[in-house]
Amino acid sequence: MPDAPLPDAYERLESRFRRIALLGEAQAVLHWDYAAVMPDGGAESRSEQLAELRAIAHGLLIENETADLIAAARANDAVLDPWQAANLTEIERRHRRAAALDEAFVTKMSRASSTSEQAWRKARAESDFSIVAGPLELLVELVREEAQRIGEAFDLAPYDALLDSYEPGGRAADIDPVLDDLADFLPGFLDDVLARQAAAGPAIMPAGPFPEEIQRKLGMRFMGVLGFDFERGRLDVSHHPFCGGVPDDVRITTRYDENDFTSALMGVLHETGHALYEQGLPKKWRLQPVGTALGMSIHESQSLLMEMQVCRSPEFVTFALPIIKETFNGEGPAWETDNILKLYHKVERSFIRVDADEVTYPLHVILRYRLEKDIIAGKLKVADLPDAWNAAFKELLGVDVPNDAQGCLQDIHWYDGALGYFPTYTLGAMTAAQVYQAACAAHPEIPEHVAKGEFTTLLSWLRENVHANGRLLSGPELLSRATGRPLEAAPFKAHLKARYLPD
Repeated sequence: MPDAPLPDAYERLESRFRRIALLGEAQAVLHWDYAAVMPDGGAESRSEQLAELRAIAHGLLIENETADLIAAARANDAVLDPWQAANLTEIERRHRRAAALDEAFVTKMSRASSTSEQAWRKARAESDFSIVAGPLELLVELVREEAQRIGEAFDLAPYDALLDSYEPGGRAADIDPVLDDLADFLPGFLDDVLARQAAAGPAIMPAGPFPEEIQRKLGMRFMGVLGFDFERGRLDVSHHPFCGGVPDDVRITTRYDENDFTSALMGVLHETGHALYEQGLPKKWRLQPVGTALGMSIHESQSLLMEMQVCRSPEFVTFALPIIKETFNGEGPAWETDNILKLYHKVERSFIRVDADEVTYPLHVILRYRLEKDIIAGKLKVADLPDAWNAAFKELLGVDVPNDAQGCLQDIHWYDGALGYFPTYTLGAMTAAQVYQAACAAHPEIPEHVAKGEFTTLLSWLRENVHANGRLLSGPELLSRATGRPLEAAPFKAHLKARYLPD
């Protein structure tokens, strides 16, 4: 073991992980380019570029010197401040995960992921699962191997090993009861909401067309209202909306429908919630593990808080509608506040997760969560995925899936190797309701401010209580400190009842 007493051992770790972070940021920007603007012919070379960067970063993580430095720093961790101690803990966790996977495996996984993702783009466009079945089968085999290796290193079940990468400390045994409870609650609640909305009559969709460029400018205007810093980010187009890039260069993407401005606008506001979190992470710890986002349920809570809790509220619509009407020269009953709220609160049994309302959205997630657990456990073969998807969709949402594009091909996650991700969406929805409730309890004036297009109070509270903490605290610690209690389903259920079945 090298003679590297603190502070040298810890400082050398920080230097090493700064390099790793910079390699990761280069990957993030290259991946945005891959998803948003890269021509199809660049796929093979981009796959090689990403694989090489991942291999270099992985090598820095797993080499013996990293382990020696961690041991030396850990032997003298009493002198570390709370941020340094949390950083060392996260460094150690990442090293242990990475050490379970050799460089050759990481390179093989990276290439398989890129191949599968590229095949998915073609399969989705042609609504033909068979195009991607082979590449996905290879990728799933590698993901299973990854889960097995990491599970053995941390004494975790394979699925929990995957889940832990997106939700540190998350376990299926803890998630199952929560999602099962929602699966029991939502179908009956959905029936009641649909009956209530049918009695109230349908909403009127404002007539288009709504040119893409005008929609883009409108979305950017509201991004600015929410607090997005355009000096450190931008908005583009991709097949699948996402927020990528890095905290100082956040890349939001969306997709447009010139017959319906509402979908892209809410997609932009959703991704802006993700971006605000990234832009609000602690600058002092910018290139250290402790300075990164705290798992995906917290990340999803920030996007769903902005989209669902705030931007679909009567207060926000009161502020936003005059701007939208002016932008599109809207006139008539379709542009009245009550009708726009009907549109934004419309509940239906639809096929596409990213366009789903907040009542049915958890059912979309539960379906994916159950299927991906079966895939990892080997209970579900990749070739049987479309039929299993369609049967589960019928059971949970009560309708038949018309084709693969609107079924198992609609999301990129599995085809990019991201199994274990999906439950974080619904955990995030519950967290969003609880966090927004706490913010409004601390500052009752927030809804009134939102009605004026003023987001400073809300964003400042989120910066202080969520964003600026990075990974200083665990997820449960952060939530308990911010809201005064652990995660509960009750605030989410109360929100749904108040919005969709008010007394």
